[in-house]
Amino acid sequence: MPENYTATVTDKRPGYGRLLRTRGAWTFLLPGFAARQPFAMLTISTVLLVQHTTGSYGTAGAVSATTGVSMALFAPFTGKLADRFGQRDVLVPGVLLHTASVLLLTVLALTDAPLWALFVAAVPTGASTPQIGPMVRARWGVKLQGSPLMTTAAAFESVTDEFTFVLGPLFATALCTGVHPAAGLVTEAALTLVGGLLFAAQRGTQPQPSRTAGEIHARVEHVSALRIPGVRVLIVAFLGIGSVFGGMQVALAAFTESIGEPGLNGVLYGTFAAGNMLSGIVCGAVAWKIAPQRRLLLAYTALAVTASGLWAAQSVLLLAGIGLLVGTCIAPALITGYTLVEKLVPPTARTEAFTWLTGAVALGQAAAVTVAGQLEDRLWDGAGFLVPMGGTVLAVLLLATLRSRLVPPSTGRTVARGIGHRVPVSVD
Repeated sequence: MPENYTATVTDKRPGYGRLLRTRGAWTFLLPGFAARQPFAMLTISTVLLVQHTTGSYGTAGAVSATTGVSMALFAPFTGKLADRFGQRDVLVPGVLLHTASVLLLTVLALTDAPLWALFVAAVPTGASTPQIGPMVRARWGVKLQGSPLMTTAAAFESVTDEFTFVLGPLFATALCTGVHPAAGLVTEAALTLVGGLLFAAQRGTQPQPSRTAGEIHARVEHVSALRIPGVRVLIVAFLGIGSVFGGMQVALAAFTESIGEPGLNGVLYGTFAAGNMLSGIVCGAVAWKIAPQRRLLLAYTALAVTASGLWAAQSVLLLAGIGLLVGTCIAPALITGYTLVEKLVPPTARTEAFTWLTGAVALGQAAAVTVAGQLEDRLWDGAGFLVPMGGTVLAVLLLATLRSRLVPPSTGRTVARGIGHRVPVSVD
């Protein structure tokens, strides 16, 4: 058991306090929190700036979606490079490129550049988005390998992600509506630069790169996370979570503008994220007896049911209440998915696996932003809420059909069935 693990063998349910007392954890948690904050600001800041300069939510959604698609496509590649060469060697050039790309996109939008120029600038903006969340999760894996605190760490990271999604949209919306339409993106670039470089400087806690002098056979030992069937199922399922984030961002912005209260956008989205964060705290404190693949299906079913009620909300209070319920269902799905990665994927490919899931959320969000923007432009105010409903229902159908692929590899335990012979059966 790693020396950093301090819980005793008598612990029945290690809690957050014990997790945060893990030696060296705060050296990467604090800069990691600052560096991942911009991720929650990028989409909404882009939508608000481009909508301000073009007057179209469809155009704003398409430009924002381009950043999301680019991030989704390049995130796994970034994770694979980080696994092989080390997080610092990947982060530093990525942070610098992202900062420059965001500033270029901002200038182009403010100077009424042609639409194609905005799309061109959006590609490196998304592709260079630092994958701080997956990198922090990989560092927890190094610190807690083999300990019962891993589930708590997964919950803590989900809560941290959602806390950024409480602060990020509120902060970005306040900057864009109260200071200047470009203030959100400029602040996002500054936070990425400072937080990303500080996080990269913490070399002592990063996972050891697979390309080291003692690993001559690294190419043989390394298995791509994408080759694992359960990871592929999770990737597709996480598109449904992205559809909730993207669809709600556009639909809430359109709804609050239609009632003449654009400032409520950040408040409503913050309420949704707050529900996500609070349920994440609870999930990390529960000693679950239900198998994770079953928990995942239940969480997605609840998410689909609650998301299906968004489009019918006609008042701010009702929308806030339903949004809170939707957010409450997000965290269990995210936490359980990341927990399954720890069981399905070997340590040498976990950063890559985490970035595949993060990229899937971004891709789902990008597609949702695009579709929701078109629905808002062409149909009625609030039509974008149909997107979260559709995305989550499809995810539930997928998980119900392919749940068996999420069962972790057998560790030697078998269950006997029948009389006179034994058939190995994975323990669920």
